[in-house]
Amino acid sequence: MRIGILTGGGDCPGLNAVIRGIVVQGKKEGYEIIGFKDGWLGVLENRWDELTEDDVEDIAREGGTILGTSRTNPFKEERGLERIKQTLKEASVDVLIAIGGDDTLGVANKLYQEGIKTIGVPKTIDNDLSATDYTFGFDTAVNIAMEAIDRLHTTAKSHHRVLVVEIMGRHTGWIALQAGVGGGAHIVLIPEAPFDIEEVCQTIVNRKKKGKSYTIVAVAEGAKAARGSKFLTREVVKEEKTDAFGNIYLGGVARVLEKEIAERTGMETRSVILGHLQRGGRPSAFDRFLATRFGIKAIEMVKEGKFGQMASLRGTDIVSVPLQEAVGKRKSVPVKLYEETAKLLWGK
Repeated sequence: MRIGILTGGGDCPGLNAVIRGIVVQGKKEGYEIIGFKDGWLGVLENRWDELTEDDVEDIAREGGTILGTSRTNPFKEERGLERIKQTLKEASVDVLIAIGGDDTLGVANKLYQEGIKTIGVPKTIDNDLSATDYTFGFDTAVNIAMEAIDRLHTTAKSHHRVLVVEIMGRHTGWIALQAGVGGGAHIVLIPEAPFDIEEVCQTIVNRKKKGKSYTIVAVAEGAKAARGSKFLTREVVKEEKTDAFGNIYLGGVARVLEKEIAERTGMETRSVILGHLQRGGRPSAFDRFLATRFGIKAIEMVKEGKFGQMASLRGTDIVSVPLQEAVGKRKSVPVKLYEETAKLLWGK
């Protein structure tokens, strides 16, 4: 049997560990493994390399992906489905393992419905994929953001400033919530809980009255104000264009808040946008271990013929779930969890 694998969407710590897990376990089962270059684009263009155990021996500790990636949507390309089927035929691929987030796995699900044997592995630093407790890459991103907040405390306190830290999270605030609480941010703003700018500024002023001369605000890039507000009624857009999957480019909410907070409170305010730092570099031990387990599970699913399924973490077990279940609904932060953690700390 010959298995093709690809990594799609944004790069993510742990991708190489998944690739290693698939190749090592696949070879034990006697399978041939090939890796398509640059996500779905490589499948469309029939670009791939055969992968051996020597190729993947030392890659688990490295960030990024040795296969490259892209945000290509084959269903938006001319004759996309036909070209994919032709590539898989020419490359003698029996099963295709797609490693990615909602967009990448959504394509895998559509291909399965078109008769192609696909298996999914969940990847996103946002942790917003349904049907799995955690996605690899999330833990690394949280720790990077938390360390940044840790470091910003010293300069904010020294200069008596408000520092607004922008954290990735277009639709969900998982990273901002956990990094914000872990890093001791005094205010955390996430997309699932639209905020009141007056409440935010009053919290900052109240802290100053208590002798606390600085404030750290952690904000997810997709956060916005509550309905009825005259301020920030929609997400801050970096570019008025979308990618191949219809996702708009967000960014800059920290700068908008920086200006508004300074004007309303009279306090010196600065913004910091962490950006791609959060998904770059070496994966954490948790992500290396989880990604490796996902890779091993993917081969197990191939062996058992569980196509149209995705590897999923449930508690401490790795199980298989339908791809349709994974891509059908986004996993958001429960407002109750937000209120019990981040909101509870406001004004402290």
